[in-house]
Amino acid sequence: MADVAVSPDPELVRALRALSNPMRLQLLLWLREPERHFSPEGAIADPVAVGVCVSHIQAKSGLAQSTVSAYMAELQRAGLVHATRVGKWTHYKRDEQRIGQLVDLLGQTL
Repeated sequence: MADVAVSPDPELVRALRALSNPMRLQLLLWLREPERHFSPEGAIADPVAVGVCVSHIQAKSGLAQSTVSAYMAELQRAGLVHATRVGKWTHYKRDEQRIGQLVDLLGQTL
């Protein structure tokens, strides 16, 4: 009896691809504890409840704003973060439920 090739879940592949970039992984780690990694000074929204403004992420990372936006968009497409607009600013927060599902799926896959 021949083994049937099983393709990995496309959502898991997308998440792993997003996390394969060390800086995107670092951004996700910082967002795990926003109160620890981002100063509340100048924040227009609660970083724990709403998320961290992309301008604060940019300042901490030292990357260009366009690079941070592209990295965060990749994490969002992978389902690892949610974006919320507050005025003209975009805030990002981890999607803990989705991250947990992906971790479970990874454990079942490997």
